Amino acid sequence: MSGAAVAAAAPQGRAATGPAAGPWLLGVRHHGPGSARAVLAALRAARPAAVLIEGPPEGDALLPLAADPHMRPPVALLAHAVDDPGRASFWPMAAFSPEWVAIRWALDHDVPVRFIDLPAAHSLALKETAPKEPVEGPERAEEAEEEVTPVVDPIRVLAETAGYDDPERWWEDVVEHRAPTGETDGGATPSEGAPGDALAPFGALAEAMGALREAYGDGGQPRDAVREAYMRIQLRTARKEFGDGVAVVCGAWHVPALAARTTLAADRALLKGLPKVRTDLTWVPWTHRRLARRSGYGAGIDSPGWYGHLFEAADRPIERWMTKVAGLLRGEDRFVSTAHVIEAVRLAETLAALRGRPLAGLGETTDAVRAVMCEGSDVPLTLVRDRLIVGESLGEVPDTAPAVPLQRDLTRSQRTLRLKPEASERELDLDLRKETDAARSRLLHRLRLLDVGWGEPVAGRGSTGTFRESWRLRWEPELHVRVAEAGVWGTTVLTAATAKAASQAVAATALADVTALAEHCLLAELPDALPVVMKALADRAALDADVGHLADALPALARSLRYGDVRSTDTAALAEVAAGLAERICVGLPPACTGLDPDGAEALRGQVEAVHGAIGLLDTGAEPGTGLRGRWDAVLHKLAARDAVAGIIRGRATRLLLDEGRLAEDEAARLMGLALSPGTPPADAAAWIEGFVGGASGGGMLLVHDERLLGLVDAWLTGVPADQFTDVLPLLRRTFSAYEPGVRRTLGELVRRGPVPEGARRDDAAPATGGFGPGLDPARADAVEPVLRLLLGRPPEPVEAAV
Repeated sequence: MSGAAVAAAAPQGRAATGPAAGPWLLGVRHHGPGSARAVLAALRAARPAAVLIEGPPEGDALLPLAADPHMRPPVALLAHAVDDPGRASFWPMAAFSPEWVAIRWALDHDVPVRFIDLPAAHSLALKETAPKEPVEGPERAEEAEEEVTPVVDPIRVLAETAGYDDPERWWEDVVEHRAPTGETDGGATPSEGAPGDALAPFGALAEAMGALREAYGDGGQPRDAVREAYMRIQLRTARKEFGDGVAVVCGAWHVPALAARTTLAADRALLKGLPKVRTDLTWVPWTHRRLARRSGYGAGIDSPGWYGHLFEAADRPIERWMTKVAGLLRGEDRFVSTAHVIEAVRLAETLAALRGRPLAGLGETTDAVRAVMCEGSDVPLTLVRDRLIVGESLGEVPDTAPAVPLQRDLTRSQRTLRLKPEASERELDLDLRKETDAARSRLLHRLRLLDVGWGEPVAGRGSTGTFRESWRLRWEPELHVRVAEAGVWGTTVLTAATAKAASQAVAATALADVTALAEHCLLAELPDALPVVMKALADRAALDADVGHLADALPALARSLRYGDVRSTDTAALAEVAAGLAERICVGLPPACTGLDPDGAEALRGQVEAVHGAIGLLDTGAEPGTGLRGRWDAVLHKLAARDAVAGIIRGRATRLLLDEGRLAEDEAARLMGLALSPGTPPADAAAWIEGFVGGASGGGMLLVHDERLLGLVDAWLTGVPADQFTDVLPLLRRTFSAYEPGVRRTLGELVRRGPVPEGARRDDAAPATGGFGPGLDPARADAVEPVLRLLLGRPPEPVEAAV
């Protein structure tokens, strides 16, 4: 079907190839720089009286903000249901999106601009039964499952028709690498004349899409018919108001439907009975990484950074791209010279010529960068992809954009604390003794309680003290939806976190949940919520008799007390509850450790370790063997000596006592000898070994330095019957695989040399492994002394004294 035939059959509009009157249907590919340049050229040539854009009409009032100097793409229109903010949709736009280009052109030339897609009030209501994950894309705003590539991918079909096996490569060759008609070599400024030439690409694309719609119908998206009916009604309204000089910027797939001959009554019939919800819309910042998260027609692109470069650097794009790559790699201390850039450009152009492409594309430039600048390695190429091909750009939205009160309070706090939201992941180290860092910590903990996952706590580097915190920060656009959802709890971060914590305390049924909540309240400094949480904690603790539940709850309380000391918080009530829980655990733990299956024993082993650490925090000032610590030591002695207790728990109890100095080495060797005696089933003995020396808690070094224990393990292992060895092998592999390679190597060397004969010294039997021996080596110690003096800043020992 020819473009003229399409125009003749379309009273609604035309995608003409000549300088005919409008309306002009400018079919585009969303987020395509080639489409954006073509739209800009068409608008400058046709000079329409109004511009209509695919998008939710409720966003019309927000369009003037696009001209605000503080608005910087990528940004997105966010629509969410007022009564259910989690039901939301995004319409993202980058600087190279055709819709954004059309909006900016209309605002710059005082031309009316409107959205004409199905209202968000209907599209959000239609997705009521869909998953609550916010979806993106101006092409798909109804249901989350419709965000994926349609059943019929128009770009793929056209690419295959043209003989291409890669639709993205075909689109690049035909559209992205093609300069708009009239564009000069010196930049992206199209000619103001020749409207027929500027509109010709849209006529050709309309003809192709018309043929596809004739063959495939709605392409597997039946709800497109509803959207297209609404767009036709809006187009009729605009023509009555502005005449035929109207330009429509929409997905190319919709152009044939907008040009079709239909009646107003038929279109209204399609819209009759649509569900509706109250909605709010605003602009939110977006990211290039989020644009790349979904691929396919209308949903996203794999290389937004590359596309942004093509749009901004219409002249000599390959040379400019290679210069960017070189600058990035130099910043990472890789040697990249001007000669590398020249050779990479030449290689990319040669590859494009060999592959029959009009211009080097992303594939050719990537191959050239890998070969010339990365020396064939994909490791630095990963950095290029993350930083440049995808990019880390985060848009900005002016303060005048509508926002829920909670979002405004969060924005104020971010500015006050100098915590700028960034799309790239970064780590933040906080010193809680500093007022600003303490305030940052409180804000991040409050946001976590509100399920706004901007920051995640990570293990601190270089310090394990309570005055230090480390966070991993990364701002995602979806967090704006989380903030809107949290707005039901209050208008500020503090009041919202307080209200939610109190509500969760009342609703919590598990003791561990309440103790974790108490810890969050202390970390977030929520004094008004803490009394409610403490009352719930006392009530749950009095009613819960399960030792496992008590053991799960105690560590969080111990940490809370420690953090309370750091933040100067009154935790007297919390300490009373924690002490009561610890006493009840000491009473109920020994009976709970009997009659367990392997999974239950492993779970309880972890709880014993956690309780041991918690009691160490609760009773730091007590004398050894007294108070709560003394009672806990007695419990560990019972667990270590009682045969009915699971082997993995007996072994761990023995190890904890040995590490704390509450058990003599001879007694530990005796307990190990009993556990590994011939009368003990091999599986139980292997479990005891796992409890005693398993994991990454230094058990390997214990065997290295105490050859009596190593000899007991070795003698037991060599005596395991062959028919039972296979059963204990998985436990042993799990135990010893957690050791450092050096520890495993040393143990192997010790076992290879065999045990030391009684009465002999290790250095008499065989040379000792480097770094290990029965006593102090004065020569080796003297060699280290100068280095230690240098590290400690002490003057070197006088030579006379040394002599």
